[in-house]
Amino acid sequence: MVEFTLPKNSRVTEGRLLKASPDAKRLKAFKIYRWNPDDGGNPRVDTYEIDLDACGPMVLDALIKIKNEIDSTLTFRRSCREGICGSCAMNIDGTNTLACLKPIDEIKGAVAINPLPHMPVIKDLVPDLTQAYAQYHSIEPWLQAETQAPPDAERRQSQEERAQIDGLWECILCFCCTTSCPSYWWNGDRYLGPAVLMAAYRWIADSRDENAGHRLDALQDPFKLYRCHTIMNCAETCPKGLNPAKAIGNIKRLMVERQE
Repeated sequence: MVEFTLPKNSRVTEGRLLKASPDAKRLKAFKIYRWNPDDGGNPRVDTYEIDLDACGPMVLDALIKIKNEIDSTLTFRRSCREGICGSCAMNIDGTNTLACLKPIDEIKGAVAINPLPHMPVIKDLVPDLTQAYAQYHSIEPWLQAETQAPPDAERRQSQEERAQIDGLWECILCFCCTTSCPSYWWNGDRYLGPAVLMAAYRWIADSRDENAGHRLDALQDPFKLYRCHTIMNCAETCPKGLNPAKAIGNIKRLMVERQE
C-alpha cells in the first residue's frame, strides 16, 4: 500500500493556551489556526479561553475580542458584520460559513476555526483568493448589451423576467461554496467552481443582457463547467441559502438546448 506523509514544515502543531481570568464563569475554548509566513515556523493551533458573558453572540465577536484584548497578532478578514460582504468566510466547526452569522451557542464543545480549505494561506485565517477572483473576472460579470438604454430611464424588466435572477444576484462571493467543492479542490486551476458559475448564469438568465451566446461559448469546455458532479456541498454550505448546483445545471441544460 502506498503511504503518504506530509512534509515536516506542513504539519500543524499544538500551539499556545491562553486562559481566561480566574473569575470567568461561562468559558468557551476557541481553537484557532495560526500561521505566519515570516517566522518560518509550522502552522499551529492556539487555544483561547473566552468568557461568553463578556462577549457578543457570534464567532466574529469572539475573534474581535481575541484580537482587541488578548492577541493583537491574530489576523483575519472582516468588514460589514451583517452577512453582506463575505469577508469573514472561514471554516468553523468543520463547515465553511461566515463568522458574523455563526452563533457561538450552536457549537458544542471547543470552537475550531480554520481558513477556507484548499486555498493558499496568506496568514492565519486569511486565504489567498487571487485565483478565485481571476476566474470571476473571466466570466465578464457585467451587463453586455448592444441596444441602447432608453434615455433617462432604466432597462425595463417584467416581474417574471426579474424573478429569473432571484437566488443568483444575492451571492456575496464569500467562496464558501467553491472551497467546499471536491471538484474544485482537484481541478481548481481549470474548473471555475460553484460561485463563479452561478455568477455566470446570473448574467445568462438576465433578460437585459444580450450576450448569452458568447457567455455559453466561453463555458463550452471540458473543465470550466463540466467538472461539476452535483455533489451538492455548495448548496449545503452556502451561508445565504443559495443553490449554485441548480444554476450550474441550468447552464448545462442551455448548452444541450442550443445544440438541438
